[in-house]
Amino acid sequence: MGRSNRERTEQTRQALIDAGRRFFVGKGYAETATPEIVAAAGVTRGALYHHFEDKKALFRAVIACEMQEAAKAIEASSAPGDGPRAALIAGASAYFSAMAEPGRTRLLLMEAPAVLGLPATAAMDAENAEATLRAGLAALVPGAGTLLGPLTSLLSAAFDRAAIAIEAGGERRDYEQAITTLLDGLADHLRR
Repeated sequence: MGRSNRERTEQTRQALIDAGRRFFVGKGYAETATPEIVAAAGVTRGALYHHFEDKKALFRAVIACEMQEAAKAIEASSAPGDGPRAALIAGASAYFSAMAEPGRTRLLLMEAPAVLGLPATAAMDAENAEATLRAGLAALVPGAGTLLGPLTSLLSAAFDRAAIAIEAGGERRDYEQAITTLLDGLADHLRR
């Protein structure tokens, strides 16, 4: 029995996303041409434009998949059972592990803001990993009030800079310790 139309449609869409990811990581968005994506995916240009309005829409789908994968890894590792501090520290470690996926740091932290714009990238992140961070911070410092949004944004930026530094050869354990120090200092300060 053959595959359903829905299965074929999803398989084609996923093939385009996978091929797009390989080229966007390897060459960057600007240097990637749609003919090479469709050839690598084994589909026609018509199939590409059936699923995605243009190359940018395909890129947005690649970024969304990458963000969802990172968020799943973080959520799976940061169960609140051991308390909010332990959950945040485990989440930080999971974030660094998720960002160690080859090409992910480049895609999410360099290419996405350049191609989609920082506001659009930040909005996508707010629905994924940053949402988990915000919930963790709210549990760690329940009295943060109006500072919760800015604190989440600033700490998220710190995580991103750390991921870039780690990819460039920085010592991961040093950045994990720095994040722990930041979290402990923040919690101590806001509890006063």
